[in-house]
Amino acid sequence: MQTSCAFLTILTLALLGAPAAAQTTPDSARIDDIARQAAQKFAEARLAGTTEVDGQTRPTTPPPPPGTRVELTLDSAVERALDRNLDLAVERLNPQTFDFSLAALNATYHPSFVSNFGLRSQTAFTRSQTAGGDILTTDTLTGNNGVTQNIRWGGGSYAVAFNNNRQEQSDLFATRNPVLNTSLTAAFSQPLLRNFRTDATRTQLQITKLNQEMSETELRATVVRTVAGVRNAYWDLVFAIQAEEVAQNSLALATKLVEDNRARVEVGTLAPLDVTQAEAEQAQRRQAVAQARATHGTAELSLKRLIVNGTEDPYWTSTIEPVDRPTYSTEAVDVQTAVRRALTSRTDLEQSRKQLQSNDVSIRSLSDAQLPSLDLTASYGVAGIGGTQFVRAPGAPLGAPPERTIPSGFTDALGLLGDARAPTWNFFLNFSYPLGTSPAEAATARARVQRQQTLAQSRQLELQIATEVTNAALLVDTNRERMQAATVAKDLAQLRLEAEQSRFDVGLSTNFFVVQAQRDLRDAQNAELRALLDYRRAQVDFERVQEIPAANGVSITNIVPGGSTAPRANAGGGGNFGGGGGGGGN
Repeated sequence: MQTSCAFLTILTLALLGAPAAAQTTPDSARIDDIARQAAQKFAEARLAGTTEVDGQTRPTTPPPPPGTRVELTLDSAVERALDRNLDLAVERLNPQTFDFSLAALNATYHPSFVSNFGLRSQTAFTRSQTAGGDILTTDTLTGNNGVTQNIRWGGGSYAVAFNNNRQEQSDLFATRNPVLNTSLTAAFSQPLLRNFRTDATRTQLQITKLNQEMSETELRATVVRTVAGVRNAYWDLVFAIQAEEVAQNSLALATKLVEDNRARVEVGTLAPLDVTQAEAEQAQRRQAVAQARATHGTAELSLKRLIVNGTEDPYWTSTIEPVDRPTYSTEAVDVQTAVRRALTSRTDLEQSRKQLQSNDVSIRSLSDAQLPSLDLTASYGVAGIGGTQFVRAPGAPLGAPPERTIPSGFTDALGLLGDARAPTWNFFLNFSYPLGTSPAEAATARARVQRQQTLAQSRQLELQIATEVTNAALLVDTNRERMQAATVAKDLAQLRLEAEQSRFDVGLSTNFFVVQAQRDLRDAQNAELRALLDYRRAQVDFERVQEIPAANGVSITNIVPGGSTAPRANAGGGGNFGGGGGGGGN
């Protein structure tokens, strides 16, 4: 057993890539107490104990050509199942789906580069003498760039925008034409109370990570479940083959009895009716052989379904001959160690702990939603202006021609931007708080009650696990005793048949008693095989119940998280980062 367990442990850890030390364990004192009580109850219920000893481990062989007869060890069957089983192939994809969900959530905190370019022309009728003409035409060329990013810590965000535009107008009174506006603005938004510890995105990110870990735990459970299924199917096939051999031997005995009776009838020492009785028994045993052969085929198909990845697999069309044979020893079952192992590595208990962590995250989010909303918003920007400048004499009438023209371009606007001669800054604190009882308070109170319920369910699950492991150990003991008794019964049935045959040969017994002894031997042989199979299956179940549940256990309450998304910084103008910097065209 130690070789198979070590082999299974290595393969399981390789599939999951997670050290066993990372698993969360319950309180050590409580585990010791539960394990000690389970061991005490087991000691009171059993008379002697045995434990599983696997057959010899033999080297695996490469896949055979289709249609051939191949020998298969138990370890080789398990290895093929872990590599080719279709249920495992499907389950392995589940943790990968969470990778994409986590990538999508993490993308929320990646910086985004935004850029836009546009041309706009507007012609409008004027309604004022200062408009600079009867019809005013404005042509605007815009080119803006910026970066925005949400900050994971604290739930804040920032935005940086570099905005530029060029405006050319038909305004006769303009002091610059065309006008080159440029601005550089940085904005930052930070929640100080609500959404500071957590928000909807960060809560969902933590819960998704926990769901991925639970998915990996479910994958490990599927691995254990598949291995247990392969081992049971392997022993079922061994039993079916041996049962067919028993049926063949029983048929051979019936055939020999028919031949012997015919010989005795010919010499006149036996009545013809005895031949008819022997032939009827022979026909019944032929039916038993046919039924055993069908059971053999069904068991072989059941094993193949677990170790092949499709009908094109060579093993699907091959005839499998199991090499290992079930054995046992008189080693005592250590219930206390088994219960401790189950309480630290059972997948359903591990998932309940992960669900508790997920519920704690949700409660934290709901508690955060009760806080007042206090958000800090700050921004700072500088502006520059350029473009050909028209200088008119002081006191010149409106619309007088300029005395001189000062050339200016985009570099002049950038120079003013660097001098920070036209800064703009903003600082705001936004506060809001609902009056009366908020929905978040009611949701938090309900979540805390559900958490207490989940804790109670986890304790109930621990007791259930200890009960399952103890019952499985008792079943191992019971089947071991059944097997020993069945072996004794088979040996006695063999001696009785030999004695009855000897008595029949010298005329001291009848055909009926010989046939009855043959039947008893066949039944005793089948009973021994069935007891040995049940013993092996009990051992498999004892190992399995320490890692996965027999069926759906206690359901764990899942709390729906709350929370909201924190306000995001904006450097101005939404998607266009604002219309431009300082310095109007007019």
